Amino acid sequence: MGLPISLEFFPPKTPEGAEKLRAVRQQLYALKPEFCSVTYGAGGSTQDGTFNTVREILAEGVDAASHFSCIGATRESVRAQLAQLKAMGVKRIVALRGDLPSGYGLGGEFHYASDLVAFMRAETGDDFHIEVAAYPEVHPQAKSPEADLRAFVAKAQAGANSAITQYFYNSDAYFRFVDDAHKLGVDIPVVPGIMPITSSTQLMRFSDACGAEIPRWIRLRLQAFGDDTASIKAFGLDVVSDLCEQLLNGGVPAIHFYAMNQSAATLEIVRRLPLG
Repeated sequence: MGLPISLEFFPPKTPEGAEKLRAVRQQLYALKPEFCSVTYGAGGSTQDGTFNTVREILAEGVDAASHFSCIGATRESVRAQLAQLKAMGVKRIVALRGDLPSGYGLGGEFHYASDLVAFMRAETGDDFHIEVAAYPEVHPQAKSPEADLRAFVAKAQAGANSAITQYFYNSDAYFRFVDDAHKLGVDIPVVPGIMPITSSTQLMRFSDACGAEIPRWIRLRLQAFGDDTASIKAFGLDVVSDLCEQLLNGGVPAIHFYAMNQSAATLEIVRRLPLG
């Protein structure tokens, strides 16, 4: 397969969930992912779950990236976690500010992801490939598109190796973002994050929470399908496969799938793509 693919999972909360995710990973490893990333809960609530899942993926012979959020963290706690990840054999980190818990001020010693990236670089040199987040449709808490772009530039200048975007369904937003970043001197690879559509209620909930735009025509079609899950899944596969094809034609460096601990949709989308 020519184009690198990466996959994202979340730490399972139950033994059954962990068992299911093991089976899902084995199916998705057929795609030969460059790495699998594992998300991180707000306030470090799932850090153990994250690290345990990362350990399992590494033991399965696949490169694993741990998400790493700095809200509420101290230099000491970050230093200790970096040492732990290095000892586990982790080579990649997705460095994030993390979500602010409600009613929570900017606690801790890191206010921005760029602070975390700079600290990681200073502490660990080139031990880790550092990924950061990018928001083609603007971070929901950004003061303006310009401020959001400047925040992204700051992360790149602090030493990020590459970026993964929030998911989107409008390829123009992605290409515009990459062009704008390029004009400001940022040339790190910006990998599009792709969210398969398998459930309309789940998609609406996620998108409202993270500020991802669902184009009106997609929203209306999904609403029209009501509870017809087969039609929603078929429509979702068409929409997301088309999106990926537009991105491939535009020369993206790789594709990152938000697999949501499921395998069927991601496997089918990749099967439809000319990735050879």
